[in-house]
Amino acid sequence: MANAARGVWWWFTSVLGDRDYERYVAHMQARHPGEPVPSVREYWHSRHADAEVNPGARCC
Repeated sequence: MANAARGVWWWFTSVLGDRDYERYVAHMQARHPGEPVPSVREYWHSRHADAEVNPGARCC
């Protein structure tokens, strides 16, 4: 039961974007070693700025 709850929690937080920065850092380390990795704050600022410029498909 605990494993199922953890799985649901992991999925829920992934859908909401909580793991985006972790995946981004892993990508940067794997594909662009030696390149500077922005801080969490810089990452989210960039993501939100990009979303404003290129809204794409979103609900609201």
